[in-house]
Amino acid sequence: MAKVHEATQDELFDEVNVEEPESQINWGEIWKPMTVLIAAFLVFFWLPMESERFRNSILESLALARWYAREHVLLCLVPAFFIAGAISCFVSQAAVMKYLGAGAKKVVAYGVASVSGTILAVCSCTVLPLFAGIWRRGAGLGPAIAFLYSGPAINILAIVLTARVLGLQIGVARAIGAVIFSIVIGLAMHFLFYQEEKKKAEAAMHLPPPEVERPLWQNIIYFASMVGVLIFATWGKPAQPIGFWNAVYQMKWWLTSVVALLLGVLLVLWFRVKAYKVVLSIIVIAALAFTFPHEPLIPFSAGIICLSICLTTTRGETETWFLATWDFAKLILPLLFGGVLVAGLLLGRPGYEGLIPSRWVSGLVGGNSLAANLFASVVGAFMYFATLTEVPILQGLLGAGMGKGPALALLLAGPALSLPNMLVIRSVMGTKKTMVYVTLVVIMSTIAGIIFGSYFG
Repeated sequence: MAKVHEATQDELFDEVNVEEPESQINWGEIWKPMTVLIAAFLVFFWLPMESERFRNSILESLALARWYAREHVLLCLVPAFFIAGAISCFVSQAAVMKYLGAGAKKVVAYGVASVSGTILAVCSCTVLPLFAGIWRRGAGLGPAIAFLYSGPAINILAIVLTARVLGLQIGVARAIGAVIFSIVIGLAMHFLFYQEEKKKAEAAMHLPPPEVERPLWQNIIYFASMVGVLIFATWGKPAQPIGFWNAVYQMKWWLTSVVALLLGVLLVLWFRVKAYKVVLSIIVIAALAFTFPHEPLIPFSAGIICLSICLTTTRGETETWFLATWDFAKLILPLLFGGVLVAGLLLGRPGYEGLIPSRWVSGLVGGNSLAANLFASVVGAFMYFATLTEVPILQGLLGAGMGKGPALALLLAGPALSLPNMLVIRSVMGTKKTMVYVTLVVIMSTIAGIIFGSYFG
C-alpha cells in the first residue's frame, strides 16, 4: 500500500509541475509604446506653465518655426529638393563616383567640394538635400562631408559681410579656416571610416560606363538654371545700400525670373514637357507678380506649383524626378521642423530669449580660454543660423564682451551645423558618422578660436 501511495504522490507532483503554455503576447511591443506614453504624460503633467520664461520659450519656438517656414522652406529648401531629386535621377552613379567617389582623385574631389560654398549661398539646412543627393549617388564620405561643411561655411556674401562688420582679420580668418576645415574634416572622415570607403571604391571599379541620356553641356545648363533660381531667390540684403551686391539685390527677382524662364524652355526642349503648359505657367506667374509686386512669395509659390504640375503630368523621367524630390522632402522636412522647434525652445530667436538666458551665453564666451572657445563652438553647433544672420548676432555678442577667439569659433561651427542639421545628417549616414563629424567640427573650431584669439584677441 505504501508503494502505491508513493507512486500516486509522484504522479500528482508531475501534474503540478506541468509547464504552462507560452504567452501569446509580445510584451516588448507593448512596453515600448507604453513607456513613451507614460513619459509624454509625465512631461505634460509637470509642464511649468506658471513660469513666464517657459511660456515665452514656447512662443519663441513657434515663432522661429513660423519664420523658418516663411523665409527658408519655399525660397531655399524647395529649390534644393528639386536639385537633389534631379541629381538622383539625371546624374549617373558612375559619374558621381568618378569625380567624388571614394576612389576619385583627391585633388579634384576635395578641390571641387571645398569651394562649393562660394557658389551656393545656402544655410546649414538648405545644403542637406544636396548632400543627401550626392551621397546616395555614391559620393565618397570625405568629399561629401567637405561639400556638407563648405556649402554653408564658405558663403562669399557672409565672408564679405563678416569682414566689413566684424573686421578684416575675422573675415579673412573665417574664409581661410572654412576652406581648411572642409578639406581636413573630409580627409579625417575618409581615414576614420577607411574600410567602408575602400569597399565603396572597389564597388565603383565594377560599375558599367554611365549611360548618357543627354550631353554633358546640356546637364550643366540645366543644373545651372536651377542653381540660379536658388541663388537669386535667396540673395540677402547687403549691409550697405550701395555697390555691386546691392545692385544684384535690387534685381534679384528679375534675375530669378530670367533663370526660371530658362528652366521652362529647357523643360520643353529636353524633357518633353508640352509648350502650352509652360506658357500657361508663365502667364499665371507673371499675372501674380504684377498683381502682388510686394509679395514675391506668392508668384514664387505659384511657380513651384506650376513646375510640379508640369512634371507630374508628363510621362517618363519628369515623373521620376518629382518622386525623387518628394522622397527628399518627406525625409528631411519633419526632422528639420522638429529641430527648429527644439532650438527655438532652448535658445530662442536672435534678439529674443529661450529657456537658456542669453546673458549666460555672453557671460561664458569672454576672454580666450579653452572653456570659452569650447562653449562658443558647442552653442554655435546647436543653434540655427540663417544665411548672414550670424554676423549681426556676433556683433552684439562682441559688444557685450565676447572674445575674438570664441567669435571665430562660433563662426566656424555655427553656420555649418545646427540641431536640425544634425538630425537630418543622422538619418542620411547614421549616428556614428554624425557624432564623429560634429565632434571634429567642434574640436577644430575650438582650436582655431584659441589660436586666433592668442594673436588677435
